[in-house]
Amino acid sequence: MESEDTKKTQEMKTDLNLLLECLKYQMDNAFSQKEALVTIHSICQQNSNASVYFREIGGLMFVKNLAKSSEHSMVKEAALYTLGAIAEKNVYCQQTLCTSELLEDLTWFLSNDSNINLKRMSVYVILVLVSNNRTGQTLVRETGCITVLSRLFRTVISKYDLDLSNKNVFQSYQLWSSVCSTLCVCVNNPQNDENQMFCCSLFPHANEWLKNCMKPEIIRPICSFIGLTLANNTYVQKYFISVGGLDVLSQVLVQLESDSHETLSSAKLAVVVTKTVDACIADNPTFGIVLSKYHIVSKLLALLLHESLDSGEKFSIMLTLGHCTEDCEENQYDLFKNNGLPLMIQALTESQNEELNKAATFVLHNCKKIEEIQRENCQDNISSMNMNIQNTWKHLHADHIGRATKAEDEDKSHSRQFQSYKSHGAMSKACTNDDQMKTPLKSANPVHTCCRESEQNKSLYKAKSSCNQNLREETTFKKNFISQSSDHVFKHPVHIAKNIKQQLPVTDPFTLCSDIINKEVVSFLATPSCSKMLTYRCSGCIAVEKSLNSRNFSKLLHSCPYQCDRHKVIVEAEDRYKSELRKLLICNKKILLTPRRRQQLSNESTTPGRIKKRRVRKNFTEEEVNYLFNGVKKMGNHWNSILWSFPFQQGRKAVDLAHKYRKLTKSPMCAASS
Repeated sequence: MESEDTKKTQEMKTDLNLLLECLKYQMDNAFSQKEALVTIHSICQQNSNASVYFREIGGLMFVKNLAKSSEHSMVKEAALYTLGAIAEKNVYCQQTLCTSELLEDLTWFLSNDSNINLKRMSVYVILVLVSNNRTGQTLVRETGCITVLSRLFRTVISKYDLDLSNKNVFQSYQLWSSVCSTLCVCVNNPQNDENQMFCCSLFPHANEWLKNCMKPEIIRPICSFIGLTLANNTYVQKYFISVGGLDVLSQVLVQLESDSHETLSSAKLAVVVTKTVDACIADNPTFGIVLSKYHIVSKLLALLLHESLDSGEKFSIMLTLGHCTEDCEENQYDLFKNNGLPLMIQALTESQNEELNKAATFVLHNCKKIEEIQRENCQDNISSMNMNIQNTWKHLHADHIGRATKAEDEDKSHSRQFQSYKSHGAMSKACTNDDQMKTPLKSANPVHTCCRESEQNKSLYKAKSSCNQNLREETTFKKNFISQSSDHVFKHPVHIAKNIKQQLPVTDPFTLCSDIINKEVVSFLATPSCSKMLTYRCSGCIAVEKSLNSRNFSKLLHSCPYQCDRHKVIVEAEDRYKSELRKLLICNKKILLTPRRRQQLSNESTTPGRIKKRRVRKNFTEEEVNYLFNGVKKMGNHWNSILWSFPFQQGRKAVDLAHKYRKLTKSPMCAASS
């Protein structure tokens, strides 16, 4: 085996030496030199050690000089192609060729009126020398090569209406595409801030192409160039947004998303644009406000449902959603309105991809920010409402004390008339207070319009309850005061307020607001604000701190006059079940809803005419004994599982299996008799 490898290596070295000699002695024969260069390229591609040996014997430098000095265009093209292939194959060859001298020669080829193929080969060599090479990126900028590449990016293709079926147009497009790829490696991998700053001047030209040409052959290279140029560079990102680049990308994404319902290629291309948008806003989440004008979040959610996308493409979309909603309330509301939360939860529970789960968690974490904002605004509104209620109570209390003082000087015969007059005045004050409470509620500024009317209704309900309670306290205080000051006068019967509906106690407003935000924000957004009516809280929903069980929870639901839809269904189902059992109890005295007293059961058992039936004894067969032992061996002492897993005789119970197994284990001889 070793001898064969050695033999092949020796043959490779011999071939390279002969081909190098052929290049040297066939200077007048361009066709022979081209064939020799193609053969050298083939050998180096097949054997990784061939590139190293060719560099050692001086072949690499000879081909480099040949590309510069040859008079034949085909020899130059073949020499440049061979240099690029060898440098791409071996990093030592790349370092050897990465010199300012070679880059200046390549720049000269690109600047002069050379043919398109020679320019393509020159761009290819630059691409190989700069790729993953910081030294090459620096030399490209210092030699002015990147300036020539930028000019080619602007001028190679001049018409937006590309006809790639035309041979000349197609060759120009190939050169332009190679220039885009070379610019990409000049600015990134590794990242080069100086080259990024230089290439950002091409953004306006790229925007014009995106506006006027929606072909994938144009969008893919430009998106790659934009994404790598502004990646991890805040200044370049701000400049890109200032020239309208993010608006252009948003318009392109909207158009591609609408076309994705008809063609698969549009969906794939929309993912490419999505990655570019994400690169633009990843380091500046505040730029997401630009995307809210075009409702990009809803478009991304629709694109996420496309069946043809793989997990990697869905991950890119979710990551972009996370950056869109990280610091933009408009995009967060847009996510709520378009059912984005259920999609994220579904992806989090169903997907096995760890990266996809992290992206979904990132989006859900951003949605908590809207909850915090709503809670803060609701607390501010409630605190201002409580201040108004306290001021109103102080006004009523002061008015009450003044009127009570006047009551001492009035004639005792007019006390009943005075009391009725004051009660009527208190009612008018309460109504006036009710009208005053509506004004600050209307001027409140809630977090979102979808919650405005609901918050007003809840606040109005609380204000009315407080005013009614204050009115009852005031009336009681007046009666006590009058009765104490006139003990020697005939005591009037206690006044009873009739036709006043007793209000339910209102829970803590902060707890109620938090409950609304945490559990019902989606339902608020889904329902138009104009259709929301005054709603009361269900006792089953707000009694979260109580220790509940099956008995007191049912009693709690039945005592609540304002049940939510979910608990109303539970109560109705329970009532139907109980009614059916009662009917069966009437028809057949054997089914009981709850256990009766022992005395009643003993009376029923001793009632004449009732004979208790015993089960017919059925001996265990050998098959059943085998079933029993096999079941215990597989499932242990889980008698119900054994009973349902094997075909025992009808009437067998789990207790029968347990007793039989105990007898068999104590006296194995009984198994034969059974």
